[in-house]
Amino acid sequence: MNRLFLRFLIPVLLSIALATVLVYAVITWLFGDPIEKNAERQAAPQIFLIEQYIDKAATDEWLARLNKVREVSQVQFELIPLAQALEKVDRAQVKKLQSGKIVIDAANRALFRRVDLDGERYIGSDEDVLYAQNLPIDYWFNIRLEIVRFIIVAFVLLIPIAFWSSAHWRDIQALSRVTTAIGEGELSARATTSSKASIYPLAQQINLMAGRIEQLISAQKNLLHSVSHEIRTPIARLEFALEILQDSADSDVEDKLTSAEQERRRHRIQAMQADLGELNMLVSELLNMAKLEAQGQLSKAQLDAKVLVEECLQHLPPMPAHLQLQTVLAENDLLLQVDQRLIVRAIQNLLKNAFKYAEQQIIFSVRQDSDQCLITVEDDGAGIPDSDVEKIFEPFYRLDRSRDRATGGFGLGLSIVKQIVLLHGGSVSVLKSEIGGARFDIRLPI
Repeated sequence: MNRLFLRFLIPVLLSIALATVLVYAVITWLFGDPIEKNAERQAAPQIFLIEQYIDKAATDEWLARLNKVREVSQVQFELIPLAQALEKVDRAQVKKLQSGKIVIDAANRALFRRVDLDGERYIGSDEDVLYAQNLPIDYWFNIRLEIVRFIIVAFVLLIPIAFWSSAHWRDIQALSRVTTAIGEGELSARATTSSKASIYPLAQQINLMAGRIEQLISAQKNLLHSVSHEIRTPIARLEFALEILQDSADSDVEDKLTSAEQERRRHRIQAMQADLGELNMLVSELLNMAKLEAQGQLSKAQLDAKVLVEECLQHLPPMPAHLQLQTVLAENDLLLQVDQRLIVRAIQNLLKNAFKYAEQQIIFSVRQDSDQCLITVEDDGAGIPDSDVEKIFEPFYRLDRSRDRATGGFGLGLSIVKQIVLLHGGSVSVLKSEIGGARFDIRLPI
């Protein structure tokens, strides 16, 4: 937002500065230099003496009157050659001086004027210039006066711009807060800008977009929840039918079948039971995801890191005999503010994944990293390809080598981990482990 404000403010200030320069240039071109005009007004008494007293004298009395003025005036009057005067004035004033007009040098508090053009005052007077110094000209006062004028003009221009930009800025900030809230998952946030605001059409489009996204996500959640519940009914029926089938397999009918037929029948029943178990697990995971998405608040409580580690290891399934689990707890007095049930589940999901893919070693560590708690689970398995790193936390995404659900699961475990960590205001990432496989880092605020 600050960058946007600067992008708006800097062009406005540059435009005002350019407008000030243009106004000064146009006024100078049309009416003369304002600073020079002010200097002429300040030197008006001396100009009056020259034009109305000295110049009105007869030809043979011109020098006598000039000398009288020299005696009584604090201004220093001199006669200098025309060539010398031309060197002292600006190029733009040369023509003016040669034509016999008064030329003001405001910066040096002086003026120049040719004695006459025809040499009538005295011999050689057409080559002399009357040079007056120490005139009562306040050059810097004239500069300040012009600066104040243009500052007032700039402020007058800035007032309507400020009113417009302040209202526009408030609307943009409000819209920014709404888009931030929507980006953080608060899809019910809406922009409430006035219909007279310049960004009102944009705000309306954002509101429509947020409404559509909210409807789609709500419909997706409802569908997920409804389908998960609806699947429970046929699963229960199938389980009941399998029990009946199992009972009939143990009855007298079983005696009439050959041993090969009995074995095939038992194998089919076991396969059907395995499929039902898999469906039950899938439905449970879907319902858990739906609950996590619908959960707005956590039941947070203070939890010691040591207790967290113990809880995570206590309810794990039996670990394969060829694996070795190393637990590292760097700080004994590390306290977290978490929902114990959810965070334990997230860590256990990572540990279960490590059980599936590790070859020999798994490292589970908890330590403090700056103002965060870093929970790490790493293994020495095959690791995760770089192309899959950004996708493994998506629901139902499974790596190519784990398409078999017997090892790869349903692709919901890591998605649940990410949701739990995000609910706690943390982050989860996957890196390459120093022991060869994948390393999952959970960072939680302390």
